[in-house]
Amino acid sequence: MTNTIDRFGTASRVLHWLVAISFLLLVLSGLGLYAHTFFGYFDLFGGPQQGIMVHKWAGIVFLIGSVLLFLSHAGEVCRFDADDRRWIARLGGYLSRNAEEIPQGKFNAGQKLFGIFAVIAALVMGATGLVIWDPTAYSRELTQASFLLHSIFFNLFMVGMIVHVYLATIGNPGTLEGMLYGQVRRSWAKKHAGKWLEKVVKD
Repeated sequence: MTNTIDRFGTASRVLHWLVAISFLLLVLSGLGLYAHTFFGYFDLFGGPQQGIMVHKWAGIVFLIGSVLLFLSHAGEVCRFDADDRRWIARLGGYLSRNAEEIPQGKFNAGQKLFGIFAVIAALVMGATGLVIWDPTAYSRELTQASFLLHSIFFNLFMVGMIVHVYLATIGNPGTLEGMLYGQVRRSWAKKHAGKWLEKVVKD
């Protein structure tokens, strides 16, 4: 028996990093649009026009990639059981010194909630982004509402992404290995995804 266990296939990891890279491009190219203070970030792309074009096409990649990523894990992400509800009620134990280990499946309840929020945010930012793409084609009210929703969901997504990156690295060492190499250590799986480990071993 090896010390590691397969967690994510190549297609899933490629899709995940495609979404991550397109999101990073969206952040860097969108800062100049967000506030005049960040206008200099357009220089990373050769100027404002080029930066805006990168933002538009990176947005399409991000939207399609996010939907495909969600659909590829929808079976696990959208299924909540009693253990998930206990995990949510106790916030995963992150705020407790002596947290109880609550058995989780392939994804813990927090990851499931973030996955659902992420695809909703991608759809909202995608739809509003299409309106913003050519604001002259729509009414002033719809354009203004799209700008507002786009900004709100961007900020919410940024908060979620910061938490996601922290928990996948510093917060829970070993988690990132699944997305880098496709495998995680059995000790990690036993602690963070016990029910998933039992199922994989049984199968």
